[in-house]
Amino acid sequence: MATFTILSPTAILGYGFPEASFERGLACNPDLIAVDAGSADPGPYYLGAGKSFTDRAAVRRDLGHLLPAAVKRGIPLVIGSAGGAGARPHLQWTVDIIEQLAQELGLAFRLGVIAADINPETLRAGLEQGGVQPLTGAPPLTAEAIDETAALVAQMGVEPLQNALATGCDVVVAGRAYDPAVFAALPILRGFDPGLALHLGKILECAAIAASPGSGADCALGILENDRFVLQALSDDRCFTPASVAAHTLYEKSNPCILPGPGGELDLREVHFEDIGRGRVAVSGSRFTASSDYCLKIEGARLVGYRCISIAGIRDPIMIASIGEILEQVRTRVDTLLPAAAQPGSLHFHVYGRDAVMGPGEPMRGHSAHELGVVIDAVCPTPEAADTLCSLTRSTLLHFGYPARIATAGNLAFPFSPSDLRAGAVYEFSVYHLLRADPLGLFPLTVRELGQ
Repeated sequence: MATFTILSPTAILGYGFPEASFERGLACNPDLIAVDAGSADPGPYYLGAGKSFTDRAAVRRDLGHLLPAAVKRGIPLVIGSAGGAGARPHLQWTVDIIEQLAQELGLAFRLGVIAADINPETLRAGLEQGGVQPLTGAPPLTAEAIDETAALVAQMGVEPLQNALATGCDVVVAGRAYDPAVFAALPILRGFDPGLALHLGKILECAAIAASPGSGADCALGILENDRFVLQALSDDRCFTPASVAAHTLYEKSNPCILPGPGGELDLREVHFEDIGRGRVAVSGSRFTASSDYCLKIEGARLVGYRCISIAGIRDPIMIASIGEILEQVRTRVDTLLPAAAQPGSLHFHVYGRDAVMGPGEPMRGHSAHELGVVIDAVCPTPEAADTLCSLTRSTLLHFGYPARIATAGNLAFPFSPSDLRAGAVYEFSVYHLLRADPLGLFPLTVRELGQ
């Protein structure tokens, strides 16, 4: 029976992993080492600013284990969404680390680098031709939004990765990529079932998070067979169970049975999870259905201003009981002192202990708390304007006189000095849409011979 074994070392490159788990995985003679290096989950800032949300030293540490293990054993290493957001600065940041390590460790290999950046003109042409549609919750795309976008990437599927592997690349580093594609590209290229390979990739993208207890900083092994795949933990501290694998199969999905991706969708209506002992789970019944139009997810971020925040605590039960009304009155007072016409920007209060996580959707908002944490969040066109709005709001709330107040020394407890903290540039997703496109045409491959 043909099998294909994949070693996933960590949930995101830079999160780390125990060396013992990694060595145990290598002892299983994997056909592929693959790792997801990014996500859109941390928000649009990292894409727009060209910065990684993972630490350079941590990424270097992980790659310092992965590169020599893969190259010396002749195991392909595939990395997707390099540097976090997968745009050109993130990709180059990752490639620089790889080149430095290759030189320091004396490694010789063929490196494939796949860019995922999209020319705005390409997206604009797609918009004019009716080839763009918004993802759920996103507004229709406009030419103005494209013009304002600072960074623009497409989420590649398996095809660009397969192209790099077919050219003989030993290590492949890709820009923004569909998370399961990093794991599924090579086994699909070798003839394994796309549905099973993509579902396995869906699990392995987060490494041992799908095990019990879950961990994003531990390794996991996936073994593809003709009609199923098997998941195996690589630490004695955890195991896979049908419940843990089924739960992770539901992860990041609006539809529990269908997972859309580049070129089609994963159909999980007939999936079956089976405990086969020794902490292993076998999964079968996953099916991939190709779509008539090949569409790619496009992500873009634009600058909307600069942020200044102030963090404070409240413990007065009288103030806590009326916090909603007090904050609205403070907002009104600030608007009077600093008219919006003279000070454009936005002001938000995040009240931890009441509704900071779910906002208006919080079902337990009426419950009283013995203390609250308030984050004053000011966003304005310039850092100086944000400083002004935050400072005025903080001082107004600090000394605001509310009914039945007893203490007059101040309403807020500040954990930090200075109390106002600049949080830098603020970005928002300006593009979160699907583009009808060729699966290969947008993703140029560059091949480099290192250590030759």
